[in-house]
Amino acid sequence: MNAHDLISQLSIISDPRQTWKVGHKLTDILLLTICGVIAGAEGWEEIEDFGHERLEWLKQYGDFEEGIPSDDTIARVVSNINPKQFQQCFIDWMNACHEAAKGDVIAIDGKTVRRSYDKSKKRGAIHMISAFSAANNVVLGQLKTEEKTNEITAIPELLKLLEIKGCLVTLDAMGCQRGIAQTIVSKDADYLLAVKGNQGKLEKAFDHHFSLDKLNQWEGDSFMTRETGHGRTETRMYFVSDLFDEFVNFSFDWPGMKTLGIALSSREIEGEVLDLNDVCIRYYISSAELTAEQLGKASREHWYKENKLHWKLDVAMREDECRIRRNDGAEVLAGLRHVAVNLLNNTKTFKAGLKRKQKKAALSTRYLSEVLAGQGLSLSCRGLFAARGGRLIMNEQL
Repeated sequence: MNAHDLISQLSIISDPRQTWKVGHKLTDILLLTICGVIAGAEGWEEIEDFGHERLEWLKQYGDFEEGIPSDDTIARVVSNINPKQFQQCFIDWMNACHEAAKGDVIAIDGKTVRRSYDKSKKRGAIHMISAFSAANNVVLGQLKTEEKTNEITAIPELLKLLEIKGCLVTLDAMGCQRGIAQTIVSKDADYLLAVKGNQGKLEKAFDHHFSLDKLNQWEGDSFMTRETGHGRTETRMYFVSDLFDEFVNFSFDWPGMKTLGIALSSREIEGEVLDLNDVCIRYYISSAELTAEQLGKASREHWYKENKLHWKLDVAMREDECRIRRNDGAEVLAGLRHVAVNLLNNTKTFKAGLKRKQKKAALSTRYLSEVLAGQGLSLSCRGLFAARGGRLIMNEQL
């Protein structure tokens, strides 16, 4: 990722407050919140506490003429930011500082922020759809849905905002939809979609032509991996095929479909081979011409998102324990966590897990400066603001 000015991107967000009530600049509040989350703050009070301890350091990057805002002010301002504006700023920032290479896997999947529900307002927990670059371990963009079932309509909206030309977009079975495939192809990208029961006829054709007996006698392209650890051995086999017979007819419904993929996985625990009924079989369709090895790599990289993003959000940042639910606060804060993950993953001067990096950022302003400098924040915001001219002055007056 190339250095880019995150705060100048966020400076275009409209201030939700009435002009005469503004005491703390919106950019100062956003900078404080981002730095607080990087340093491990999990709520508004902890963000305020961080600000009081690091006020002099923060003044290197912002004005903070009125000091540190109260936790209630931080909560009120961040929760009333227009989430669509924030999403667009985030995506513009990533488009500017991240350039995807041809063939890069972009994994799209959703995650529910479990404690964001509000019973008093009969509002369920929010569900965030995010696009994750497996090669660079960064979130490229995110979008909120009210329920997991709304992923089907939200994914095309997110795809339209992203720069994915030449990439391979991977989705699980819920994303295996003709409209989504068409959106990906129209962006000059390729898809790798998992096939399950929601595409019954397609799954039935796979079952018929790729039974275990037929795969045992497979003479086409195949690839196998074997991993041993924690007392068990996992074996994975991948097979690919060009379109044939009835699959040619399916290609009229699925734009650009070129490759059929099958993945088999089995486990041995302490040397004991499990029953064939425990063999997991998964089917894929793709618009890319993939080898069996490429299929294996791409399908595994899709699931990296669970360990490299969702696990970090849940375990390191305790996202599922966060009870923030005021207005759009849960959505915006989820996006700010993605900002923090990107910044911390991009910093290579200290090799450690995310939680340890957060603690080091809380202890060391030098390290925190390195995290920010990796994205072009090594200059003061005031200097950057002056460089932006009229638009920035207008935001300072809000």
